[in-house]
Amino acid sequence: MIFASRADAGKQLAEKLLGYSGPDTRVLALPRGGVPVAYEVARALRAPLDVLVVRKIGAPGHEELALGAIASGGVRVLNDETIAALGVDAQTLEAISERESEELRRREIAYRGALPPLDVAGRIVILVDDGLATGASMFAAVVAVRPRNPRSVIVAVPVAPADTCRALAAQVDEVVCVATPRPFRGVGAWYADFRQITDEEVREYLQRANDAA
Repeated sequence: MIFASRADAGKQLAEKLLGYSGPDTRVLALPRGGVPVAYEVARALRAPLDVLVVRKIGAPGHEELALGAIASGGVRVLNDETIAALGVDAQTLEAISERESEELRRREIAYRGALPPLDVAGRIVILVDDGLATGASMFAAVVAVRPRNPRSVIVAVPVAPADTCRALAAQVDEVVCVATPRPFRGVGAWYADFRQITDEEVREYLQRANDAA
């Protein structure tokens, strides 16, 4: 284990991001697991916190394996090699995507209600999750945030495989990762407490962060 909890991971990650502290920084969390991590980052940087909802498109019967991901704003990023290797047909892919799109819309309403997304135009955006495996969800988040015209995009996570970090580094301004263990074995393997975060907890973290900001 490297991290006692997501809060512990967030504090360790925040230490590596202190150079981004300032009025132009915005922190966007990938819910649900990324929110407690991002809360600690936003608190340390005294930055506003928001969510960027992303849903993984899981392979039929192997949902933990990402065929791609969707994100707010109608973004869809696909892993063509995995789709071809598993022989997933277009109809199945569309059905899974639509199901995940419905859940994405539900979560956006549940987390933010009628409030608009945080304005990130001309700002430094730090995208935070509790860890990366293939990086499919984070790639979708990067694609989703670009049309909102941030000044720069930083990906920040506590733990990820080194090759995933390198792939993302080609798409953003910087990737910040506390640990890149080998063998990787999955994100949850590096947390003592990796329990599921509820929608209510997400709302509470957002409220607390923005009251403080």
